[in-house]
Amino acid sequence: MVTLRGSSAQISSHFGSWWCCAAIAGLLIPAASGCSESGVAREQRSALGRRTQAPAARTLAAMPVAAPAKKVASRSVGVRSNGARHPGESLTSPTVPAWAADAVFYQIFPERFCNGDRSNDPTRESLESPDLVPKSWTISPWAGDWYARADWEKERGPNFFENGVFDRRYGGDLQGVISKLDYLSGLGINVIYFNPVFYARSLHKYDGSSFHHVDPYFGPAPAGDLKLMATESSDPTSWKWTAADKLFLDLVKKAHARNIRVIIDGVFNHTGRDFFAFADLRKNQAKSPYRDWYIVQSYDDPATPQNEFRYKGWWGTDSLPEFADDNTGHDLHPGPKKYILDSTKRWMDPNEDGDPSDGIDGWRLDVANEVPTGFWRDWHALARKINPQCYTVAEIWDDAQRFIDEGQFSATMNYFGFSFPVKGFLIDETLAPSGAAKLLDERRQGFPLATQYAMQNLMDSHDTDRLASMIVNAGRRPYKEPNRFDYDIGDSPRYVSDYDVRQPNYRERRVQRVVALFQMTYVGAPMIYYGTEAGMWGADDLCDRMPMVWAEMTYDPQQADPLGRPRPTNPVVFDDGLFRFYQAAIKFRRDNPELRRGDLEFVETDDQAEFLAFRRSDATDTLLVGLNRGGKPFKWNVPLAKGETASQVFTASGEVETFTTEQTGGATIVSVPAIDGVVLRVSSKQ
Repeated sequence: MVTLRGSSAQISSHFGSWWCCAAIAGLLIPAASGCSESGVAREQRSALGRRTQAPAARTLAAMPVAAPAKKVASRSVGVRSNGARHPGESLTSPTVPAWAADAVFYQIFPERFCNGDRSNDPTRESLESPDLVPKSWTISPWAGDWYARADWEKERGPNFFENGVFDRRYGGDLQGVISKLDYLSGLGINVIYFNPVFYARSLHKYDGSSFHHVDPYFGPAPAGDLKLMATESSDPTSWKWTAADKLFLDLVKKAHARNIRVIIDGVFNHTGRDFFAFADLRKNQAKSPYRDWYIVQSYDDPATPQNEFRYKGWWGTDSLPEFADDNTGHDLHPGPKKYILDSTKRWMDPNEDGDPSDGIDGWRLDVANEVPTGFWRDWHALARKINPQCYTVAEIWDDAQRFIDEGQFSATMNYFGFSFPVKGFLIDETLAPSGAAKLLDERRQGFPLATQYAMQNLMDSHDTDRLASMIVNAGRRPYKEPNRFDYDIGDSPRYVSDYDVRQPNYRERRVQRVVALFQMTYVGAPMIYYGTEAGMWGADDLCDRMPMVWAEMTYDPQQADPLGRPRPTNPVVFDDGLFRFYQAAIKFRRDNPELRRGDLEFVETDDQAEFLAFRRSDATDTLLVGLNRGGKPFKWNVPLAKGETASQVFTASGEVETFTTEQTGGATIVSVPAIDGVVLRVSSKQ
């Protein structure tokens, strides 16, 4: 999903039919609002109710790491969930690589991660529509107030969103990512997912001008790369390796040396208008050899002054012309299909020696359900022939079980089975813990077991508001789309006038830590959006694509507002305490195989107290995770079998001393503070 420059409406992925509201009404906390109409276009959504402000911020304890072991007595607890069980069953399959269950993804939006080479910064001429941009345009300051407008933006017009922000460039590039690989390694992630790196004019790069070249402005020699690219055709024997291409392969090599895999965005449904085939079609019309690659509705009549050339664009967007299907409708047209397959080979085995170790490790496939499954089956056959351990994840926002199977993907971005219910339970407090456990189980168990453990569990991305801002704006009612708990709905001041752009306070940061703890202890591979670990906040695009906050840089405070509203001045700094929490939580996941590959069983829910607990276990180890989303401490009767003891090994807040244990009548009671979480290690007495 992308937001397009100059468009008055946000383009969203197509959503299939949803459960009726009544189907989940029984899962909601009683205080939640009733059903409301769904499917309202974003630009037509009315402002939602303003939330009550939480207390002023204060500092959290920096580290949530292991506390001294606290021994507790034993107690039997009945099974309350079917969970995920796999005695002896493999977590790999022909479509799921062996490493997927161990992955911790980190998503990088290249233009906004790090400017490592100022000599290759974009120019005014490189923008989508340079003639519409004042000649006073300049690169935007990395550390500037995001909502403050440059003179050239004011010259365009008064609207923050429509008059300039889409034409901002900050100069993020591949050298910047290379310079921060040690940062990523230190954080503990082991897979980078890149938003599109291929050549395109937009800042988001979903309007590809090429699939076989990295954007020249991400590399060291833009002018030379563009000149070299101009000599090529669609024939792969004519393709050269540009300086940007080579730098990307060097990045992959350096990442692999740190045991970090790399997956990239594949956008195979549509292109940009500068894509070679469409550019030829636009010039030569019906005489173009690429006329059947696209869905042409009418050609231009040279005898008339107007341009009658019409074609199908993605969701009606002229800047994203769609590829045509073949005559059966079950595959892409042979022309674009061959080009995509040739490009796929190029990035998966660059030197064509049969050893894929110098290539990428997988793909995230944009709007995958808008491309025929026949194409995906053939594409996957090629990709897995090159690299049997290739990971592929589809961008699907609704129930993806059938599509993942038919298209032979490894997994899906787990919005439907993870992000939606987690928002309802831990962020909005409208989904009761018992309902959350039920929904999580139901939406996970429909997938094959190996796929469950490979699912990309994310809370935020380039297509949503940031996790911190979701929490700041929790409590907005009534829901427009209750079945998704308004995830990615009404999440920007561009569309909702009372969306709050301030930084999160102390209480809201506590919620973020609880969400992250659940993300790191649940079934599936967690994904962190760049900067979430550093404390970044922001509304949906483009405000979720602010320049990364780095510890070594000094930033202007945020004090401007996109709508001119009064707002507090918020300092912008790297949140070292939050970073060390994410670092510790990732390490905890990677150090404990039962969190990555073990069984899952929900063992307790208390809807009134807003408490949920689950067990993660394998053949040798067991962990119990307790999450208290309520406003009061919860006394957890720990479910231990006879002869078992437990020790506290991780907390969300890091405030270890606030957790207490008491033994009453043979039961073990652990007091979990409000808005906090704890992990206990279960041991058997020898």
